[in-house]
Amino acid sequence: MEISAPVTAAELPTLRRRIQAVLIASQILGGLGIAIGVALAAVLAKDVSGTEALSGLASTASVAGPALLAMPLASLMGTRGRRPGLVLAYLVGALGAGVVVLGAVVDNFPLLLVGLVGFGAGSSANLAARFAAADLAAPDRRGRAISTVVWATTIGAVLGPNVAAPAGESVAGLGIPAAAGPFVWAAGVFVVAAVMVAVLLRPDPLLTARALAGPEASEEADSRSLRAGMRAVRASSRARLALVTVAVSHTAMVSIMSMTPVALSHHGAGIQLIGLVISGHIAGMYAFSPVMGWLSDRLGRLSVIGLAVGLLSVAALLAGTAGPSHAQTAAGLFVLGLGWSAGLVSGSALLTDSVPQAARAAVQGLSDFIMNTAAGVGGLAAGLIVAQAGYGWLNLVGACLLVPMAALAVRGVVRRA
Repeated sequence: MEISAPVTAAELPTLRRRIQAVLIASQILGGLGIAIGVALAAVLAKDVSGTEALSGLASTASVAGPALLAMPLASLMGTRGRRPGLVLAYLVGALGAGVVVLGAVVDNFPLLLVGLVGFGAGSSANLAARFAAADLAAPDRRGRAISTVVWATTIGAVLGPNVAAPAGESVAGLGIPAAAGPFVWAAGVFVVAAVMVAVLLRPDPLLTARALAGPEASEEADSRSLRAGMRAVRASSRARLALVTVAVSHTAMVSIMSMTPVALSHHGAGIQLIGLVISGHIAGMYAFSPVMGWLSDRLGRLSVIGLAVGLLSVAALLAGTAGPSHAQTAAGLFVLGLGWSAGLVSGSALLTDSVPQAARAAVQGLSDFIMNTAAGVGGLAAGLIVAQAGYGWLNLVGACLLVPMAALAVRGVVRRA
């Protein structure tokens, strides 16, 4: 295991800024790689499978990747630090993108899904980076530290869907379907992000934070196991609320967002318009995350969790009743992104606050596992709901998911009072 060199109090502010700069740069690249592919994943799945009912499996496979990788990644980070875990996630994402292209070329739907599972691992790196940003942050600035790194994804994520069409055109004549072209570009972007993290993310922020916390946080190896993470969550009602907040916010967002391109195509929207709507949604997810981080630090985590419930409810109402109105659908998706941002930032900060330093990597990995597993089930159900009942009913189901999250948040407020 890498032993982080001692850091003095005078050096810490400079180190924080440097680590954050590297994480921001990698987030931009990672966001670009993810967004290039996700914009047309459902469309590609529909084309290869030949049925709309299976198109929801694209999002299910994409979130299955980070769900499957979450605990091995947490274990690796717990023993080796953040850098090896982030590099591994980006490289698996690049390999998965390559398999997606192969599956599309040979018109093999199961192979396509396998590739999407690997491709989704790229988002594991971007999700884990938010916790890396919190490793060295002061407790009263954790929300802002997390949100700044989440915000950095905006640049690549908003650009991604809009370059999906040029990426498709770039593979013309190579025997690769246009809808698979974005995954060719995504593979290259993930490789660049992996190299950047491997070279520049030094010293490792998690190992440095443990060294600063004292010998107990650095030496208690058992506290980094999955079992220890589960014990830490059971011991803290606030940690349980944080897990529910992150899981429900992500599941509602993934379920509705993944089927929006299909719903738009039913009402005559082309690839360019779909790309613009998804870009607006991703802007809502990331561009305002610093505001959510500031509110989380100033007003408290519970207040922003309540805001997340309200925003996600409004989003489901707008999108679910939009019908042929592309503008209303776009507005609903933008608000959906804002609600996700509020839930992810406040929930991640609350989770980091609520467990001991030594157990944080394990608990954070458990959080990502639960979040992505729930979203995978939601993505699978979303395709079936839209095929059998329609897009409006999908949004209603998404709104109903918010009830337990709201109930736990109210309970937390009452307990605090």
